Formats: sequence, C-alpha cells, structure tokens
Amino acid sequence: MTTLVAAVRRYPLVALTVVVGVVGLALNWTPASAVVPWLLSGYSLVVAAREAVSMIRRLFRKEFGLDVLAVTAIIATVLVGEYWASIVIVLMLTGGEALEDFAAGRAQRELKALLSRVPQIAHVFDDSGELVDVPVTAVTVGERLVVRPSEIVPVDAVLVSASTAVDESSLTGESMPVDKVAGDLLLSGSVNGPEAVTVTAAARASESQYQRIVQLVSEAAASKPALVRLADRYAAPFTFVSVALAGIAWWLSGDPTRFAEVLVVATPCPLLIAAPVAFMAGMSSASAHGVVIKNAGTLEVLARAKTVVFDKTGTLTRGTPEVVAIRPESGRSEEAVLTLVAAAEQYSSHVLAASLVAEARRRGYSLPAVTDAREVATHGVQARIGTEVITVGKPAFVAEQAPGLAQVDLGSGEAAVYVAVDDQLAGVIILRDAVRDEAQRMLHDLQALGIQKTLMVTGDIEQTAQKVADELQLSEVHAECLPEDKVRIVHTITPGPVVMVGDGVNDAPVLAAADVGIAMGAKGSTAASESADIVILVDDLYRVVDAVSVSKRTVYIALQSIWIGIAISIALMLVAMTGVMPAIVGAALQEVVDLVTILNALRALNLGRNAGSARVASDSSSPLSAGAR
Repeated sequence: MTTLVAAVRRYPLVALTVVVGVVGLALNWTPASAVVPWLLSGYSLVVAAREAVSMIRRLFRKEFGLDVLAVTAIIATVLVGEYWASIVIVLMLTGGEALEDFAAGRAQRELKALLSRVPQIAHVFDDSGELVDVPVTAVTVGERLVVRPSEIVPVDAVLVSASTAVDESSLTGESMPVDKVAGDLLLSGSVNGPEAVTVTAAARASESQYQRIVQLVSEAAASKPALVRLADRYAAPFTFVSVALAGIAWWLSGDPTRFAEVLVVATPCPLLIAAPVAFMAGMSSASAHGVVIKNAGTLEVLARAKTVVFDKTGTLTRGTPEVVAIRPESGRSEEAVLTLVAAAEQYSSHVLAASLVAEARRRGYSLPAVTDAREVATHGVQARIGTEVITVGKPAFVAEQAPGLAQVDLGSGEAAVYVAVDDQLAGVIILRDAVRDEAQRMLHDLQALGIQKTLMVTGDIEQTAQKVADELQLSEVHAECLPEDKVRIVHTITPGPVVMVGDGVNDAPVLAAADVGIAMGAKGSTAASESADIVILVDDLYRVVDAVSVSKRTVYIALQSIWIGIAISIALMLVAMTGVMPAIVGAALQEVVDLVTILNALRALNLGRNAGSARVASDSSSPLSAGAR
C-alpha cells in the first residue's frame, strides 16, 4: 500500500488518467453514460492544453518533439468523437514519461549501497582533548584530527604522527603506496594505511583537493549538451506524413470526416511508449549483470560510441601490487626467500607487506615462528627467526646489516623489497601492479562492437603508462595528467561520442565531461561513481563490453519497435484513406499496433551478455607503476 501511495504521489498525472478511465468505464453502463464523452474528451483536452504549452516553448527554441504529435492526435480523436482513443493516447504520453523517470530512479537506488561510504564526518579533538565526530564541513584550519585505518582523509592535512603509508591512486594514478612522515601533506581523497594517525587540518573542506575536483565535476557536467530523445527525431516526419495523408484523403473524397478517420490510426503511441519501454527493459537487463545505467539517454549515446578512453591504475590494472619475480642470493631458493620475507612482514603495517604475505600463503608455504620483531616506519622490518636476524625493506635499510648489498635494476612500475639474513643479502622480491587478465579480451571485443579508437589518459609517469599501452596496443597515451588536463584531452578527442572509463577521485571530472562516463565502482571512489553515467558494481573490466553491447541491442530494439509501429500505422492510414475503415475500427486497430510495439520493446528484458564475464586464463604481467617501500 505504501508503495502504491508513493507511486501516485510521484506520478499524479498517470494516476489521474487511470482514475478518469476507470470512472468512464463505470459510468458507461449507467444512466449517466451521456457524461462519459464529456468527461474523457474534457480531460484529454486539458492534458493536450498542458502539453501545448510545452510544445510552444519548444517550438520557440526550434525543437520539434513528440508533444506536437501527441497534441495533434488528442485533438483529432476528440473532434471525431473517439474519446476512448484520446484517453489511451494521454495514458501512453504520461506513462512513457513516467517509465523513463522510473528507470532512472531504479538506477539511483542500485547505487545507494555504493555511495553510502561517502565520508561525512571527521574525528576531531575538542578543547578538552576528547575525540568527537563533526561534519567534514565544520573542520577549521589548525584543528587536530584522527584518520582511522583505511579511512579517506577528509581534508588536506599535515601529518603529526611519525609516519604512515597512504593510497593516492585515486588522486594521482600512482598505484604503489606512498610513504609519509611527520610534516608531510596528506591530500583529501587519499586513503590512510592500516594504522590510525593524527593530522592537523591544513585547509577547510571547501578548499581541499577533493573539493577542487568536485568543482571540476560540476563544471564538466554543466558543459554537456542536452540530448535529443530518440523518438523525438521521428516525431516531425511522422507528423508531416500523417497530416499529409489525412489531407490528401480529405481532398480526394471531399469529406472532412475522412481527415479524422486517417488521423485516428496515426496516434503516436508507438513513438511515445516503445522507446521508454525498451530503455527501461535494457537498463534492467544491464543492472542484473552489475552494470547500473543512470538514464535512458546514456544508452543512446553509448550505442553510437566510437572512442573509449581508459584510466590506468585500478582500471586497466588491478591497482594492487603483486609479486612478479623472486631473485635469490647466497644459494637460497625462491621458497626460502619468500618464506623469510613473509614471516617478517606479518609484523609490518606497510601496504606492500600484505601482498608479500598473501603470495606466500597462495603458494602454500608454511611461515616459521618469529621473535623480537620490530618495524622501522617507512624503512622496513627486522625480526629474529631461530638464531638468525632477518632484515626486510628498502635497500638502504637492509644495507646497514648487509654492507655488500647492490641495488637491482628495476623496470618502470616495479618496486623491490630486499631481505638479508644476518650480514648477507638473501634475495630481492620484485612487485608490480599487473594489467587485468580481462583487459586484452575486453579491448578486442570493443573493436568488434565498432569502437574505432582506444587510448589511455593517466596521472602516472610517461614510462610506466607507455609500457601498459604497448602491451595492450592502445592507440594513444597521455601521461602525467592533472584532472583538468584529462577534461581538456577528452574534449578534443575524435571520433565521438567519447566514453571515459575510470575509478579514482581524479577521474571524476573527466567522467562527467565525457559523452559517457563509466566508473569502476566496486573498488573505486564515490566521487567517480557519482559523476559517471554508468557504474560497474563488480570488479570486472569486461563489463564495459557488456554495457556497450546492451546499449546497442537496446537501441536496436527501440528503433525496431518504433519502425514497426510507424509501418503498421502508415499501412492503416492508407487503408483509412479509402473510407472502408470507420473511425471506431481504426481506433481499435491502433491499440493492436500499440500492443505489438510494446511486446517487441519488452524483448530488451532478455538481453544476454555478449560474451559473458571475462575469465581469461592469462598469466600476463606487465610493468606498471613505479614505487617502492
């Protein structure tokens, strides 16, 4: 009952149209049946007058849409006494608008869980030294705050604690954790490491890095041109043909009734309802596969896309470092080196430590017992295993125990973790942020769907970005880009429409500026999800192919439904021109046309995935982001 009341409040005109129709049916079998024509015709003309106001405003802007066709059809059916046809046209008109709005609302509800993680509060020390939660907007410069483990830094702040490692990938594209020591600036939007830290606010929320990016998003979104609805493109020619055929019938027969009989079967219901039904069905189908499309217009643009632009870190790459090489020294095996490192790193809070421990467990290695472990912040860990002292971390730190240590040459995007046993170097472990397994297949299938150009726009360094682009055979690379640089580049790319795929806070402005923005929402930032037109709710880049495939198929079905309706309507108009079809028969046949087009449009509910989720059996590893402990 609550849902019904909410629907009535949200779509009052649809509800009122249904009520008027039901009342008309009830009165039709009573002595008051003479009131029915006046009730239905009067109501239809009121709605037509309302639409006429919108129509006139659009005509002044040189826009010709479905409202012209709807008003013409409603008036024509009222004039010939087909008031039931009039009420059906009104229901199709208001219902189509409601369907589009409902589909957009459903998409927004799919995002609620995702967007609920937006930081709204900051943990601030009050005058008595107690920690209290206040709105982020209430934080003032100079206040001391606590940023808890894995929390987003709420405002630009200076680190007071001795050290931490923060994830700035969503801001800069740097996939490796960035070490910070007391006095360093932490940017709002970056993610704190595994330990709580104390910071001092360096700027208010409105003046912080995150807010500057939000402002860019607003400006980019405002610069997007308004989209012409799919069915509106056919309204003008269909109206012209309908009126022309009706006029010819009147001229040939000399009977003005013939004009009305032709227009009765020219009702615009196929245009009014086919596209909204198909788009709602397509959006529902996409949502079932973890792809939330926020509005129907996005489907139209995506179906015509010619260029797809990708961010690098967290989009084309996994966004987390992985072990790609182990280089033993002093006669030790790979297993021995990784076991020693993982055992010691269990006691480290550094982000790389988790990757090393996870790799050892993935390989099924048993970790020896550790005693007297201690961590030297931002440098490494020292621990005792049995009688041996194990030192793990940066080369300078490990070299204090193993003076003969020589640094290895690293490729772009690689990080090295050194390990010494007592005074001897035991080995080096190399980590990289690897390309996603599904990336190559995704790019190949996008080309098969008509995408002509794929390129990368990233904040990461040129050398790192170029190696990823070479591996994936991308058309172009734009590296070391600030958020405003990404917006400028996307605005100049041809051919269009242009799709942008990203996941970070720094991608939010360009996602809003692109013709279609697609956010990797499973692990990406909330800012990216809010500014994008499409959000992928699972950590699977191949869903970009699914989104393009669903959009093309949905638009195809919508156009097919429109053309089926137009073709049948024109055929009926040609028959009506001969005078063998009474208006009441024409109105009844037009409802059959409506039913056919709606049923065809509903086929979009069953859109299968183009090739299924990518589970490519590939061990591809690629040098990606620079960074070390």
